Amino acid sequence: EFCSSLAGIMLLEVFLVLGTLLIYFLFSKKEEETLPFKDGWWGRGQKPVTKEDSSIRPFKVETTEEELSDLFRRLDQARFTEPLESSCFHYGINLEHLRKVVSYWKNQFNWKKQVEVLNKYPQFKTKIQGIDIHFVHVKPPRLPEGQAAKPLLMVHGWPGSFYEFYKIIPLLTDPASHGLSDEHIFEVICPSIPGYGFSEAPHKKDFNSVSAASVFYELMLRLGFNEFYTQGGDWGWLICTNLAQIAPNHVKGLHLNMVSVSKLGLTHLLSVLLGRYFPGLFGFQDEDVRRMFPFLKKGLYRILSESGYAHIQATKPDTVGCGLNDSPVGLAAYILEKFSSWTDMEFQNLEDGGLERKFSLDDLLTNIMIYWVSGCIVSSMRFYKENLQKGIGTQKHEK
Repeated sequence: EFCSSLAGIMLLEVFLVLGTLLIYFLFSKKEEETLPFKDGWWGRGQKPVTKEDSSIRPFKVETTEEELSDLFRRLDQARFTEPLESSCFHYGINLEHLRKVVSYWKNQFNWKKQVEVLNKYPQFKTKIQGIDIHFVHVKPPRLPEGQAAKPLLMVHGWPGSFYEFYKIIPLLTDPASHGLSDEHIFEVICPSIPGYGFSEAPHKKDFNSVSAASVFYELMLRLGFNEFYTQGGDWGWLICTNLAQIAPNHVKGLHLNMVSVSKLGLTHLLSVLLGRYFPGLFGFQDEDVRRMFPFLKKGLYRILSESGYAHIQATKPDTVGCGLNDSPVGLAAYILEKFSSWTDMEFQNLEDGGLERKFSLDDLLTNIMIYWVSGCIVSSMRFYKENLQKGIGTQKHEK
């Protein structure tokens, strides 16, 4: 009798403990997990003991005649290879079309005019964590009474630059003048990722997306924005996501035009196997099915055929990078091929890669010139190694 009473008490205690745990997990507010801010030092040598100069300095894009004459000499001395017959863009950029692009670059492209375009918005530099950070900062020309502008950080990726936002900036800062609602008016900040464009490259290893997010967080605070919105595509997707993870109380909204899933589960596997036959089960729409299936061809094979550049850049960026930094034609070939296939995979079936169906040559060459005059191609490619060298799905910010 004593034993049965003891067993009953123990059982009651077990149920009480389990019940308490259940109530705790159901009703306790789970503490929001954040990423730690990464306070690095990316300048040359040892971090100085003196306080960093936090001044914000005006910046303009400028190139010398010597730089331009050196560029034209290299363009004139380019060695071209004959393309395979009917190869279009299936072997990379079509080399016959590349000749035409280089001819336009030498004879018609007006870099000085494009420099004026680049300088039409206010640009600045400021030193953060030991390196100079370049950014465009555009305030609204007018605000309706009683309305405040929303600070918006916009971050590019590879092989892009701050220039890719130039045509949307006026729609965000002055929507009414473009036939849009002025319910939301933005104050736009477009930085260059460190190692890209006119932002100084890190001088030390391990500068990854969390490092960049921490630098841009400091930038926004330095500009006086305690709360702000962010927009990111390509690497900007990861940097802005990390920024929201570091400072969720400061980032009021996050808008992404690219997203990647690094942790895959059973549902994802089943959706790949069965999604073509039971799309509704996985929330797929007709367009999803069209883009995804057959999965081997449109998923796996496409990833394998299009990701060689990423593997090189995530392992040995300096080796191939030194060639691109030495040859403007090589640099153009490398970047233009991406603008063709990433705009539309079907463009690989065209002799000109469809490059001018969505872009003008002036815009494409302006982006290439930002890489050329700043000499940033190697440091921009290193960002892949810094983000991927420890494997995919292994870092805290990915989980």
